[in-house]
Amino acid sequence: MKDWLTVAMPKGRIFTEAVEMLRMAGFELPPEFDDSRKLIIDVPEECFRFILAKPMDVPTYVEYGVADLGIAGKDVMLEEERDVYELLDLQISACYLAVAGLPHTQMNDVAPKIATKYPNVAAAYFREQGEQVEIIKLNGSIELAPLIGLADRIVDIVSTGRTLKENGLIEYEDIVNITSRLIVNPVSYRMKDARISDVVERLTEVIEQEKVVK
Repeated sequence: MKDWLTVAMPKGRIFTEAVEMLRMAGFELPPEFDDSRKLIIDVPEECFRFILAKPMDVPTYVEYGVADLGIAGKDVMLEEERDVYELLDLQISACYLAVAGLPHTQMNDVAPKIATKYPNVAAAYFREQGEQVEIIKLNGSIELAPLIGLADRIVDIVSTGRTLKENGLIEYEDIVNITSRLIVNPVSYRMKDARISDVVERLTEVIEQEKVVK
């Protein structure tokens, strides 16, 4: 009997691109899967259960074993530092983390303030640059911080750069390129190795085919 796999996935762009990738890999996911408002979706035909979660929660679900597999952005992996294995770079939802702010402005000489959703990543980056900064954790609308004088700079995800431009901000430094990764719970990796290896092999084939097309 085939092992059931529970997969934690974030809604939004990553979800859409990951579902398309799974279908390209030959997994039959029903059409209504894309528009469902359910938080848990079972696909008995493929022995999959999908948990739809907040992006930052995906590695937590995988670490604690309520999900065998997860799909998470590298930004989340760097920020959360969870005890999971990274199996595959899916090469979807590409973007990058950058330092941004108002143009023609200098950072405060004394404890400049950095606003971000990624306090651990931001702190590590500025520490590597030899700069002492004060990190301000925000959960949304990071671009507001320099506009209202809350922070000298922000650290945030950049995809097209349109949001920064529309708010009069510019990029100062790139930190790291980001793509989505397939992650696994260490115990699941041992207990369900054959099933998980099959998923990895099929997704790897899709990635290689996409490279040829490009």
